[in-house]
Amino acid sequence: MRAYLLQTHEMLFDAHWHAFRVFDGIPGRGIYDNMKTAVDRVGRGKQRDVNARFLAMTSHYVFEPEFCNPAAGWEKGQVEKNVRDARHRLWQVAPVFPDLEALNNWLEDRCTVLWAETAHGSLPGSIADAWEAEKPALMPLPTAFDGFVELSKRVSPTCLITFDRNRYSVPASFANRRVSLHIYPEKLVVVTEGQVICTHQRIIERSHRLPGRVIYDWRHYLAVLQRKPGALRNGAPFMEMPDPFRQLQDQLLRKPGGDREMVDILSLVLHHDEQAVLCAVEMALEAGVPTKTHVLNLLHRLVDGTPTDQPDVTPPSALALSKEPEANVSRYDGLRQGGRRHAS
Repeated sequence: MRAYLLQTHEMLFDAHWHAFRVFDGIPGRGIYDNMKTAVDRVGRGKQRDVNARFLAMTSHYVFEPEFCNPAAGWEKGQVEKNVRDARHRLWQVAPVFPDLEALNNWLEDRCTVLWAETAHGSLPGSIADAWEAEKPALMPLPTAFDGFVELSKRVSPTCLITFDRNRYSVPASFANRRVSLHIYPEKLVVVTEGQVICTHQRIIERSHRLPGRVIYDWRHYLAVLQRKPGALRNGAPFMEMPDPFRQLQDQLLRKPGGDREMVDILSLVLHHDEQAVLCAVEMALEAGVPTKTHVLNLLHRLVDGTPTDQPDVTPPSALALSKEPEANVSRYDGLRQGGRRHAS
């Protein structure tokens, strides 16, 4: 058993993969109800217009789908009753889960335990014993089917695409262009010209009373910053930058030309590992030298493997001052000789 927030194609494909993974193999036949995610149209008798993506999944796993007759409850009544009976045993000891992944991990472990505790009914032994006996008849487990649903989207002038009332950012170079959106149960992948240009964690909000969300990736707007560095001050995408970048931004924007320096530092993530850039920024902040030149120096040292720690320079005692200098500006009057001088 596995829990999902929606009953859509990508959820169905994901459920098949996890079922086959737990079974450690693939059966030669699968019996289905006439669900809309599998059947586009129910014809006479056994005639079905099977969904193209569902048919692609069955071809990938090489098993035959068989669909029940409409209004023929006796064909699947035993299965539905077994599921109803197992549901009560399953949820009796259910704890509170922090997220859906934790729930599904618990469900998988709980089902495996119940297989060993529940008698098969028509065969001797438990359900787990019957499963072990049938394992040799299962087909080997292949790679997972790439079970996504594809939609064509147009990127807005603000570098956003809309899906399920939420908006997701894409790189600025693809503004006002068509892209392909691959929908998975837990992520959204944006593809164009056969190349993946960005990936977002999928946000599923079942309540239609709440407003849609905007999910930014600040890296997508670096090309815009290079033309308009002033957008860094109040741009919504840059509110979600890592804390070291935000701290450096607060210090650089206080001086003239700081916005351009900050843009140059952020653009480093396009050519270097982001964690290395973050490490260089953190070291510059700790050293109290939050400048572009120092960050570049530290980054090059990290990339080249050169030690970044500064040597301990202790001056010899002979260089110690015997008399501290006096801050007395009136001494400059002694430099004035001969009274007032005029330019010739």
